[in-house]
Amino acid sequence: MKRHFTLILSVALVVVGGLTTSTAWADDAAKSGREILAKCQQAVVTVKLAIKQSISMGSHDQKSESKTETTGTVIDPSGLTVVSLATTDPSSAVKSSYARAMAARGADMSQFKFESELSDVKIVLGDGTEMPAEVVLRDKDLDLAYLRPSDKPAKPLPFVDLAQDAKVQILDEVIAINRLGQTANRVPAISIGRIEAVVDKPRTFYVLGQSMWGYALGSPVFSLNGKLVGILFLRSAKAQADQSSGFMFSNLSVYGMMPIILPASDIVDGAKQALEAKSPAPEEKPATEEKTAPPSTPSK
Repeated sequence: MKRHFTLILSVALVVVGGLTTSTAWADDAAKSGREILAKCQQAVVTVKLAIKQSISMGSHDQKSESKTETTGTVIDPSGLTVVSLATTDPSSAVKSSYARAMAARGADMSQFKFESELSDVKIVLGDGTEMPAEVVLRDKDLDLAYLRPSDKPAKPLPFVDLAQDAKVQILDEVIAINRLGQTANRVPAISIGRIEAVVDKPRTFYVLGQSMWGYALGSPVFSLNGKLVGILFLRSAKAQADQSSGFMFSNLSVYGMMPIILPASDIVDGAKQALEAKSPAPEEKPATEEKTAPPSTPSK
């Protein structure tokens, strides 16, 4: 009896010890997350977009204008902000996958056209201040759009320092900061996830676990020590023709699309060009006017 009691007590101590360690580890992650949120949340903004869309199929044309919001990350005190290019130009992300899906059903896609253009852009700060903005640079390869306030801010804005980048490994924990929608008063939100994969070629990027694939593009991602890992963007690649069946009920990667963390080091060069870009003349100032970034050099 005494031996049985000793064995049960030993097992209980191991279990309790493990739970205590796990709880302490979780508390450390939560503490780090709250500190990062307090420090960086004002650099995570809402970007309001008005988008004109045109869809034509043969003799049938349909035009519409929609308003949407996305998350952006301020990367310079001047207000320079990065967002996912796919959110400013949905036609680039949707057109190819939609065309493949319809072609798989026997539709003639030779006359299918889907175009979109920005008609208005505003950066909404954490305090609700709205700043008219313009797209000054875009990089289709990296899914990057650089926005700049149309007028110089009255004071420097909080920003995320791209120089403070962190390298992470598979299963490292990371923290992403987002802005919720208008229904939730655009409050900052935070989530903890793990790096599921590290892709080295043709350039380095990180993949989050699929439980976080629905997280907002344009959100900054940090290591637990508060350094910037990168920003969430959409990676697009050509999918196989026979993978179009199932349409939107399959994994996004089937259609050549995957949310990734683009390292901060890959955003720096475009940021320098965007800061040097000249604003369009007043009479030529549609919000969609933009420069195209030269092809980026793959990270080694």
